Amino acid sequence: MKKLALLLMALMLLCTGISMAETVPADDGVMRSDLTAIEVSRLMGNGTNLGNTFEACDNTKGNFTTSTATYETYWGQPVTTQEMLTAMKAAGFDTIRIPVAWMTNATNLGTTGDYTIAESYLDRVQEVVDYARNAGMYVIINDHWDGGWWGMFGSESAETRALAMEAYKGMWQQIAERFKGYSDYVIFESANEELGSRFDENSPIYCDDSVVTYLSDNDRYALTNEINQAFVDTVRATGSNNAERFLLIAGYSTNIDQTCDDRFQMPTDTVKDKLLVSVHYYDPWSYCGASTAAGATAWGTKSDYEYMDGQLEKMTKFTKQGYGVVIGEYGALPGGDGLKANTIAYHERFLDLCDYYDLTSCLWDTSGMFVRRDLAFCDEELAAVYADRNAAAEAGKDYADIQAAAKAALDAGMEAAPTTFLADAIEVTDDTAVAWLMWNDGAWALSYSVGDTYTPDSISGGMKVTDVEITGAGTYTVGIDFTGTTQGYSASVAFAAIGIANGEVLYPGYIIDIKEVLINGEVYRLKGRAYTTSDNGVTTRTNLYNEWITSIPVGQARMHYGNLAGATATPINRNDAVIAQIESIYITFEYGPQK
Repeated sequence: MKKLALLLMALMLLCTGISMAETVPADDGVMRSDLTAIEVSRLMGNGTNLGNTFEACDNTKGNFTTSTATYETYWGQPVTTQEMLTAMKAAGFDTIRIPVAWMTNATNLGTTGDYTIAESYLDRVQEVVDYARNAGMYVIINDHWDGGWWGMFGSESAETRALAMEAYKGMWQQIAERFKGYSDYVIFESANEELGSRFDENSPIYCDDSVVTYLSDNDRYALTNEINQAFVDTVRATGSNNAERFLLIAGYSTNIDQTCDDRFQMPTDTVKDKLLVSVHYYDPWSYCGASTAAGATAWGTKSDYEYMDGQLEKMTKFTKQGYGVVIGEYGALPGGDGLKANTIAYHERFLDLCDYYDLTSCLWDTSGMFVRRDLAFCDEELAAVYADRNAAAEAGKDYADIQAAAKAALDAGMEAAPTTFLADAIEVTDDTAVAWLMWNDGAWALSYSVGDTYTPDSISGGMKVTDVEITGAGTYTVGIDFTGTTQGYSASVAFAAIGIANGEVLYPGYIIDIKEVLINGEVYRLKGRAYTTSDNGVTTRTNLYNEWITSIPVGQARMHYGNLAGATATPINRNDAVIAQIESIYITFEYGPQK
């Protein structure tokens, strides 16, 4: 594979007249005024990320005082070269997204308010942008988490909040000025995943008060819209090619559902059809984000396909309005032990859906799939997925033909997909209620059917679960045995809840009343009272450890006799010694009408 990649790269360089030893920046500064956001998203083809490179920073410090090269390699990646970008282009990637931590290279933003970006860092990012343009690639530049300085927007201090907005505008003014002579192959992205929940991120590095105000959802949406508008206005004000450059607007937490919420509004612009919107897709995280292939939940059933289809279809809300859509990150990320089962099928279906719904995308990669040191993919089948999906392969084709081919592939994949991987799974119909124990371990390495939909196939290898069909009021037990997993136990807990599929529909108002919890065969006393609720009006839920619930949902939470005293969404105390190493957990509860 490495020889093939080098051969393709050399051939490409020969065809373009670029020497591997010496390159001349290929960007000509031309702006295609008649090109729309939808049209450019098609030309961007399939993309990838230069992950863990220029966004690398020391999470314990506000900035470095060391060399620019240290930033670039701080998270284990090699120094970026022209050969790498050219090889990525030859492998089928037409777009490179370059995540950057700009403010960690500014001068003590949190203590002095100086947000000047280091000149050497601007120079180095520009050099890599030139590598990409030499290779004929589109380039996306953003600000990417960046040490958590975005928490300043949620500070208790009005002065800190004002400084955050001033710094944000100043940052983009500097970036825009540096790149304003570049062609419309260079695209700016307003943020990464920070617009939304990360306004509440406590960052003592940047916030002297070290206190955040937990904003309401409406406040977060309003602030997201304000920041995105400031981004557009700031870039446009720098003039030159920036007056009509394509701009990528980060969605709310780059989450599809939250971005499709009507509270998220695209900014107004002084030029027509030059805005795109960015979201990310890593569903289910228990599969995509699992740290090992062995610990990943299964993926590939008809319901998995249907869920992916439904999520990406939601983004047509924006394409119908003339906005291009970029899935800025996605992927079944490799674990420490290699690619996960069905990685090829996952990526193929995702890319077919992007073709069908007219979306473009950038694979999240940190040399796990395309290995930069080798200038090649880690796997031949994975390489084949991308080899024929570049813009050149689709050049001259009518979009209707591309969409029809994608639809045929999607239909064939759905037809071949299994209904389940489990022979003994309980089938849920409109007349069936099933109780189970949702679970994520403390490292997010082990998972079972997390969410309001009962998905028994979503299970990490080696876990043995006890689910039960609910037939009416009575006493039931659910649980999980972890001894068959690679490590033999669950290392603490990150999320846990009892769920009852169709509970709200078939048994409205019923209460889950926990009677006994056994951990490693011993009785465990909950540190608070668990309450019954529902997030979707279909599945009944009782949270056992859900740290994202900061207040009891009055009007939705229910307990016997209506007494919510002592109710909590975290009755399991993860600091208890027994929680550190859970070999098994079984919960017995009574289910019946509210008393």
